[in-house]
Amino acid sequence: MARKSKAVSPATAAEPIIHFAARMEDTFHEFREKRARKRGLTATVIPFTGYGGDGWVRVLCRVLLIKPDSVIRPSSPDEVGYRNIRGWRSFTSVPIDDVEVIVTVDGVEHSVRADRGGVVDTRIEATLTPGWHTITLRTEASPVAEAPVFIVDSAVDFGIVSDIDDTVMVTALPRPMLAAWNTFVLDEHARRPVAGMAVLYERLTRDHPGAPVIYLSTGAWNVASTLSRFLSRNLYPSGALLLTDWGPTHDRWFRSGKEHKKASLERLALEFPDVKWLLIGDDGQHDEDTYGTFVEHHPDNVRAVAIRQLSTSEAVLAGGRSKSEERGKTSGVPWVYSPDGAGMAEDLHRTGSL
Repeated sequence: MARKSKAVSPATAAEPIIHFAARMEDTFHEFREKRARKRGLTATVIPFTGYGGDGWVRVLCRVLLIKPDSVIRPSSPDEVGYRNIRGWRSFTSVPIDDVEVIVTVDGVEHSVRADRGGVVDTRIEATLTPGWHTITLRTEASPVAEAPVFIVDSAVDFGIVSDIDDTVMVTALPRPMLAAWNTFVLDEHARRPVAGMAVLYERLTRDHPGAPVIYLSTGAWNVASTLSRFLSRNLYPSGALLLTDWGPTHDRWFRSGKEHKKASLERLALEFPDVKWLLIGDDGQHDEDTYGTFVEHHPDNVRAVAIRQLSTSEAVLAGGRSKSEERGKTSGVPWVYSPDGAGMAEDLHRTGSL
């Protein structure tokens, strides 16, 4: 019989709900949840890839109410990601807030709770060997779901943090109308990978065995499964997705995507103090400023910064380019700029990072 342990999720730490938008959202979710249960929708845990280190694991998942017959258990990994799914479907699911989730790691059960958006993002004490492992997650009313977790060896000193939008996948963000089209309407198979980036990432992970890969995006947790399928289908290396929630918080209308990235990078620096990260982004949003700030605060935790240069048309759609290329000249950390993965590989090789 599995042993039981208690775990406290930082995502569910008590925080006062002050902003009326948050109260409105909670009331709306409660209404949707009641209607969904009357229609026969059942609780299901949607597992996400996690990661960990010496003595701990970061567990990521989301609890939703969905139709029982919509849960597909693929018979092989090759079946995952070849379903015709439009983005808007990801936003019609009903999250369950404050539900207990039982996480089983290495035979030990840990009780955690989902946050207001149904998301579980918690750190659990566990001792696992370096490499890939499988943990299980369930609620009292849901079937057991399996989630992969990657444990980073304490001897590893290199890792990859990659943006997604316009870095590995062309999405023409953040122009509002195009963003809405790409997120809510466009078929996931119509999204186009950035040339050469998958080959670059495969080469980096081959040259640095055991290196963690983290995909850091301002996208919502609603599209996590879609992004995972896109990355797998286009042969990007497996890694954890660190996304956010677009809804209101206790003190503001919307969460800040830029602050989400900054906080995530700070957390990675604390969790893996000996790892030097290769930070990969693009010049169409705030990646240069975000990465530049991290370089200033943690120069010993950065191997290099690689920025994908948008094409002229992509830059127009994205609302222009960043103007931060001067950062790399005074940081002491190599900064490289290229429009695709092949050019980025050449520049990284020249700086000794590849």
